[in-house]
Amino acid sequence: MTSKSSGWLPSLNRLNRPTFSGSLFLILAVFGSAMFPANALACPFCSAVSQTIRQEVAVMDAVVIAEATRDSVRDEESGAVQLRVVKVLKGEQLVKPESMVTAVYFGEIPVGRRFMLSGVDPPNLQWSCLPLTSESEAYVLNVLELPDDGLARLKFFQDYLQSDDTMLSRDAYDEFAITPYPVVQSLRPYMDHDQLVQWIKDPEMPADRKRLYLTMLGVCGSEDDVPMLESMLTSTQPSSRSGLDALIACYLLLAGEPGLELINESFLANAQAPYADTYAAIMALRFHGTEADKIPRSVLVESLHLVLERRDLADLVIPDLARWGDWSQIDRLVKLFVEAEEDNNWIRVPVVNYLRACPKPEAETALEKLREIDPESVRRAGSLFSIPIPQAPAQPSTSMRLPNRSSQLASASSVWSVDFPPLQRLAGKSVGSLEPVSSANQLRLFGVTIVSIAIVVVAVQLVLSGGARGGARGSVISSRE
Repeated sequence: MTSKSSGWLPSLNRLNRPTFSGSLFLILAVFGSAMFPANALACPFCSAVSQTIRQEVAVMDAVVIAEATRDSVRDEESGAVQLRVVKVLKGEQLVKPESMVTAVYFGEIPVGRRFMLSGVDPPNLQWSCLPLTSESEAYVLNVLELPDDGLARLKFFQDYLQSDDTMLSRDAYDEFAITPYPVVQSLRPYMDHDQLVQWIKDPEMPADRKRLYLTMLGVCGSEDDVPMLESMLTSTQPSSRSGLDALIACYLLLAGEPGLELINESFLANAQAPYADTYAAIMALRFHGTEADKIPRSVLVESLHLVLERRDLADLVIPDLARWGDWSQIDRLVKLFVEAEEDNNWIRVPVVNYLRACPKPEAETALEKLREIDPESVRRAGSLFSIPIPQAPAQPSTSMRLPNRSSQLASASSVWSVDFPPLQRLAGKSVGSLEPVSSANQLRLFGVTIVSIAIVVVAVQLVLSGGARGGARGSVISSRE
């Protein structure tokens, strides 16, 4: 059922009931992202699969290369096997070359097989175990020698993106995924354009990889790639349109403003477009409004206006309009608020937040009107959110079509936080409605943070109590000299 109290719960037509584990995953993911906002600066359409080797080494107390010897006989019951330390990569004061460690490993252990062991909690180090080939061992050693310079690292990892060794290709992808977009842009002179196009055209390419390669093509491509991208956007084959958000972003980077016509017609104004496709287009426009400088925000907001005509999706773009200081939609949003029904009344809180952020006097007048219609939504917006502050534009001020619309964009110095659509839907909030916290709301934020920490602690305790235990890459092993 849906809530009748001004849109606290979304309609089940928009969101399936989450399982407990799914909800817990969302809570953990969102809380972790809130604690580490730097992730928002990483590759815009890529998500790291796991901790990279470089990151893992950085947090470990000791890291060694060890190998199986003739005495490495595995205990069939416990899986314990002795390995000889060949090289100490980190933690020379904790472990020495030629010392023996007892590891738990259930795979094949022929004499000479090597492993990367990562240890924590000295003096009795607990280890995680990563089997190595000659190629992956050379890779690990090279990774640890890389300079801090982001461009130098990407030049190295680029050569392993499609390595036959899945461990290396995954690690290289994850390194790109955690790298800020401006650093990815700096790789342009070293990108292999033709190779990227070949990978993008591969119908078997996983969507996450395709997103990365489209992001890179957007950096090194040209107008000559536009026909190929258009054919992918209009294709009926799911494989051609996988990674759609990155595909649209890449297309607009290379086609510029004229490319918006296809995106508007196919995804934003098209009421028959699936929700996922429309949301992908919105994400691509957000990228262009925050990370790229190809299309002015004054033009991007006109595309977002088209979504306001779709009553079930309008709340997705209202926060973007406020972020970018587009105050031309007051009357339209008031109408959406007034006409909201039970199946889309979640739209009311983002409308209120838009009006709270708007500096125009008519916004305050409109707020009073809405307070009379639904005081609970207005109260909720004021109690759960600080006053939204528009984002300073980092965009070109001219447009081929609307050269004087840029004056509508506000110039404030603060930024807004990252969007978390699934969790905000669960709470009846619009996508992107999280804002910076003012001093008046700091106490409230503290309380929410404490509750979030408690949830995480309980979740971890539930997992541990079930007996599941393991490291990031393998079984826990104990060390002894």
